[in-house]
Amino acid sequence: MTSSLPPLAQALSGALGSATANSISYPLDLVATRLQTTSSRSNRLRGLRGILYVLRHVLRTEGLAGLYDGLAADTASTLISNFLYFYFYTLLHAVVARRRAGTNAPLLTTLKRAIASPTAPVLLDVPTELAVGFLAGVASRAMSTPLSVVTVRLQTWENDEDADSSDDEENDPMTSRSRPLKKSPQFSEVIQNIYANQGLSGSWAGFKPTLPLCLTPALTLLLFQLLSRLRLPGRHLGPSTHLQPSALSAFLSGATANALAVACVYPLLLAKVRVQAARKGGDVSSMTDVWLRAINEEGWRGLYQGLVAQLVKGFVNQGVTMLVKQR
Repeated sequence: MTSSLPPLAQALSGALGSATANSISYPLDLVATRLQTTSSRSNRLRGLRGILYVLRHVLRTEGLAGLYDGLAADTASTLISNFLYFYFYTLLHAVVARRRAGTNAPLLTTLKRAIASPTAPVLLDVPTELAVGFLAGVASRAMSTPLSVVTVRLQTWENDEDADSSDDEENDPMTSRSRPLKKSPQFSEVIQNIYANQGLSGSWAGFKPTLPLCLTPALTLLLFQLLSRLRLPGRHLGPSTHLQPSALSAFLSGATANALAVACVYPLLLAKVRVQAARKGGDVSSMTDVWLRAINEEGWRGLYQGLVAQLVKGFVNQGVTMLVKQR
């Protein structure tokens, strides 16, 4: 924990930082999702070249507004998810820290104090940090998954139409032909489509792959705290004796921590996105289905389709999130 503020203040600052970062990096998020849901052996869809190719394709076929398909749903999901995550994470972290500090007060009293009073920032041992972060992640994602599913469908709607209407594009589902700009689907239209094809459970598609991914923010925060304790450029002494991170070091620590965490769990992230993007329940139903199909079509590197775009998006997103939250 890098701040002594009460849970509500940290949750609000974390949600505000996440929403700000999400608005800035959203086109990169859309590009990453398009690449993650596109099975292709074409070299044009790999690395930085793939990012530029998808950006040009979206601008040509959908216009500038196409880069922001699903922004409202994703921002709402981000606000809810991150508010709950930072709140539960800070609360649980404070309770554990106070109990380990030798407080003999009853658990309920400790909980009340953790909610209302500042708790000195401490770094717990690694297993405890990950356990606290995992529990906070499960609680937040259980609430935000339906909005996340809608966001992925909005981001990949154009890909689905290409797959339905054009089977003659070998190894490149993103056609390069000049076409009129497409109209994005309505929020309600996507919800109706999900319910018609998969029922109510479709709103929580990909939740099982999401459970292991709940370790990602925990791992990111752990790495952020470790990196924040390094003597990075721009750190200075605040009113207390603790070193206070500058804007630059907060950005770099948050961005680097996220990149390392995402690289570790990327195949799980790929599985989650592809399960959520499936328009019919029989398309892909589990992580193993996604992984086997990716390996059969593209070899082991298929498990990392869109990794570069995800890292670039995550670098910007998490860096801005931590920058705003720290301020």
